[in-house]
Amino acid sequence: MRFSVPLVLFLGLSVFLLLGLDQDPQKIPSPFIGKPVPAFSLETVESASGTVSTQDYAGKPYVINVWGSWCPACYDEHPYLLEYAAQGQLPIIGLNWKDTREKAQSWLAQLGDPYVANAFDPVGDAGINLGVYGAPESFLIGADGIVLYKHVGPLTPDVWQEQFLARVQL
Repeated sequence: MRFSVPLVLFLGLSVFLLLGLDQDPQKIPSPFIGKPVPAFSLETVESASGTVSTQDYAGKPYVINVWGSWCPACYDEHPYLLEYAAQGQLPIIGLNWKDTREKAQSWLAQLGDPYVANAFDPVGDAGINLGVYGAPESFLIGADGIVLYKHVGPLTPDVWQEQFLARVQL
């Protein structure tokens, strides 16, 4: 009898953890799907006197890509972002998250800049408002300002084509 309570707790925890193994870590639900994108107006990575805002892109679909110079997966994703930007199908707004301006500027100078605008979020408040868990994460925003899709992890060609471009009328 005295071992039954710990045994029941152990078995319950084991079942809970085993069920979690079947979950896809790329599919983190977003409470913003189908809702307006949380608005932000931030300084740009390029200059403290410049600003970028979600309002700047109202009326057309766009992507918000959360990145940081400290993020290895962002480095892996970057060549694809340059390719998507060159195609010109969807504007990509960068949200430089929890970084320094100097490191972000250096990153873009060395690797190229795929962004039509780059918001600077050094503390991470805008990212928190978007429900960001980590970088990279990308949000597809419809022309009406509604969040259509969220992708966690590097934005691969398959995801770009099948999840992003397929959801918008270009």
